[in-house]
Amino acid sequence: MIKGYKGIPMPVRYLINAGLFVVFLVVVSSLTDAKVISTYNNKIIMLIGINIILAVSLNLATGYLGQLPLGHAGFMAVGAYASAIFMKAVIKTLPLGLSLPLGLLIGGLVAAVFGFIIGIPALRLKGDYLAIITLGFGEIIRVILLNIDSVIGFKLTYGAAGLKSIPKTTTFLDTFICVFLVCFVIHAILKSRHGRAVLSIRENEIAAESCGINTTYYKTMAFVMSAFFAGVAGSLYAGYIGILDPTGFGFMKSIEILVMVVLGGMGSMIGSVISATVLTALPEFLREFDAYRMVVYSLLLVVVMIFKPTGLMGTYDFSLSRLLGKPWERLTSGGKSKKAGDR
Repeated sequence: MIKGYKGIPMPVRYLINAGLFVVFLVVVSSLTDAKVISTYNNKIIMLIGINIILAVSLNLATGYLGQLPLGHAGFMAVGAYASAIFMKAVIKTLPLGLSLPLGLLIGGLVAAVFGFIIGIPALRLKGDYLAIITLGFGEIIRVILLNIDSVIGFKLTYGAAGLKSIPKTTTFLDTFICVFLVCFVIHAILKSRHGRAVLSIRENEIAAESCGINTTYYKTMAFVMSAFFAGVAGSLYAGYIGILDPTGFGFMKSIEILVMVVLGGMGSMIGSVISATVLTALPEFLREFDAYRMVVYSLLLVVVMIFKPTGLMGTYDFSLSRLLGKPWERLTSGGKSKKAGDR
């Protein structure tokens, strides 16, 4: 019988995916260097990469775990400020090759710590109650960033004036390497027994617990991982924009990220990638129709939710291995195709 895409060995699958990713990096970098991709379009591509990380990381907590947190912008803000303060302190003393990975790691770890602190009590709640408490957390973070300087007695976040003069260290290569790593790590975890435990909690938490799955542990693990990756996205954002304002991490930012997840399909990584790309690029490409730009944007969301309430991709995840299954079968069988059911 035909083995299908399962006939492709795992190392070959990873090599194919890695090879295509390298081709993508080389092509876009070459087009940027040749000025085919303008500085403006390069900015859009960078923001798309950052939003992909945010959407995929939130999808881990919403689509795969089945919870509804509304404080993702808070984790992004914590990671952005932690990384920015660190980079400003060490940029003149440490080489960029060391300070940049450390900045990303520190931003992610600080966000993960906050995710753990809020996740322990919050994940005891469900549905609307979880959404409200995480929404409150996001607003608390914004208020703290605005007022902490007056409490501690020295300038740290610079409050409403914004944190300026952040070293602009984020590049296209850094951003999309992080996109690749985040998607790979989440995919690998979901294919493991830990990922199956997380998915079982989404399907039926009571049944999962009755089967011996430590639901508290796995819910907290997924929530902390989601916060960590949001912190990494915040670090990349700080290193690209060069200035941080607490008002940019408010309630609407969390809703914007959630819309990307819902539009793409809760539980679909490729859906999050597509929706983050479309919802980041579309408002920019509609600037010529400035008077109707937000109307078109809103109508698109309404139409998708009416005709495809599960999102663009539902729970489907694209698999290159599945696509290449039959060609691989023909290649490994010496060009002799077999029909399903043949013995």
